[in-house]
Amino acid sequence: MNRYHRWYCGSERWRTALEKGVLPWALDGTDLGDDALEIGPGPGLTTDVLRTKVDKLTCLEIDPKLAAKLEARMGGTNVTVVEGDATSMPCEDAQFSGAVCLTMLHHVPTAEGQNQLFSEVHRVLQPGGTFAGIDSTPSWRWNLAYLFDTRNPVDPEALPGRLSAAGFVDVMVERSPRGGFRFRASKTG
Repeated sequence: MNRYHRWYCGSERWRTALEKGVLPWALDGTDLGDDALEIGPGPGLTTDVLRTKVDKLTCLEIDPKLAAKLEARMGGTNVTVVEGDATSMPCEDAQFSGAVCLTMLHHVPTAEGQNQLFSEVHRVLQPGGTFAGIDSTPSWRWNLAYLFDTRNPVDPEALPGRLSAAGFVDVMVERSPRGGFRFRASKTG
């Protein structure tokens, strides 16, 4: 992430946006079960909210510095932080009751990598588990914020087919009137 993006993702402004609008909309009607996986928590503002909704939360973070900071901050809580790549998860098959990917898919540099991430989420979910998330769609403001940053936006129109190809069923993708989209899919039980 570029310097601005890294700062913003740890800011109080972003925390407020997450708590009041982004996460309630992203997770509306979603049951993550009691043992959930969060993919790409970054500085962990989403983790702060998610950990209150499940008994156990595992956060998979590729950036070693962010993973170490989050692990230190979450010590003694119901959160386990694992440093690793979501396209090759160091997790057991059918380990989690639910999984979330919140505003981070666009950081996976290729469509092939995103598809591998979807396949890995399917592998580590228990039968009947839910995969839910939210991501951005490009705009002039988004492009400015991501200047000199990894940005590979997901086409919401193509996402249902991509999730189905990874083995998911009951796929739902919904655009927000303010930009972005949310998605939800299930692993057959």
